[in-house]
Amino acid sequence: MATTNVQGAPLLDVRDLHAHYGESHILHGMEFNVRQGEVVTLLGRNGAGKTTTLKSIIGLVGKRTGTVTFEGENIIDRAPHTIARRGIAFCPEERAIFAALSVEENLMLPPVVKPGGMSVEEIYTMFPNLKERRRSQGTKLSGGEQQMLAIGRILRTGANLLMLDEPTEGLAPVIIDRIGETIREIKARGFTVLLVEQNFRFASTVADRHYVVENGRVVDAIAADELEAKTEDLKRYLGV
Repeated sequence: MATTNVQGAPLLDVRDLHAHYGESHILHGMEFNVRQGEVVTLLGRNGAGKTTTLKSIIGLVGKRTGTVTFEGENIIDRAPHTIARRGIAFCPEERAIFAALSVEENLMLPPVVKPGGMSVEEIYTMFPNLKERRRSQGTKLSGGEQQMLAIGRILRTGANLLMLDEPTEGLAPVIIDRIGETIREIKARGFTVLLVEQNFRFASTVADRHYVVENGRVVDAIAADELEAKTEDLKRYLGV
């Protein structure tokens, strides 16, 4: 049974997180936290360690040290399926849509791990395109529809921490706006979101707080109301 989040304590607390791929040392003491009901972004250039951070949290990086505390319990040594059952869901950049399955089959594939997830009909209300294409195979969907499907799939599981890796990558501006609306809506429903992004202009429209990642560590923490004052610093960090 999942432990209850301690009042005032972060839902997710990452401390001194190190991760390696083979001999390559990728994360060098990552530290940040996410509170219940927040949208928090990890901002940084390609190769900064953002995706590795998400994979380390969900247990997909074998060689890692430090502490990853979720709902008061250190899960650093847990297997990915155990972490997922505790209520953390990961939506990868490549979306991982099963091409031979229909939209509805993709939605129904992950198990429900906790109460509180959205029903298929609720997901269709959020994403009307998916309802129209519920019998279409994954290969027939546009990039934007695939992203909607990838997000909808984890909303059904009941996970209360949703980790989204570059959800706007390669999408048209109108679809990016729709993804932003979706993130704001799922936050309003009580979900917590950890978002990896390079597009800080998009991130600024959805997130409560931002952590800037460089060379596998957090180099700055920025509240939403500090973004304007720190725009030049962000441009330097992100190379824009």
